[in-house]
Amino acid sequence: MERMKNKLADFDRRRKRICRFCEDKINTIDYHDDRLLKRFTNERGKIVPRRISGNCARHQRVLTIAIKRARHLAIMPFTSEFYR
Repeated sequence: MERMKNKLADFDRRRKRICRFCEDKINTIDYHDDRLLKRFTNERGKIVPRRISGNCARHQRVLTIAIKRARHLAIMPFTSEFYR
């Protein structure tokens, strides 16, 4: 019983992630801005999921499209050089 209370207390202490694009009131994400897009890819070049990045569903969809568009236009690599 006490373990359950500790788990619930840990769950309550977790800080809720806030979508940074909603916070800054950004509606469009430019696919030319590779510095911004790199923040949302991991070291292998994969797109970071929204449960980790904290983005809302709408902005995660827009971000994913921007990253894929930048990759297609060779602005961003598909993988990092280290893992090639």
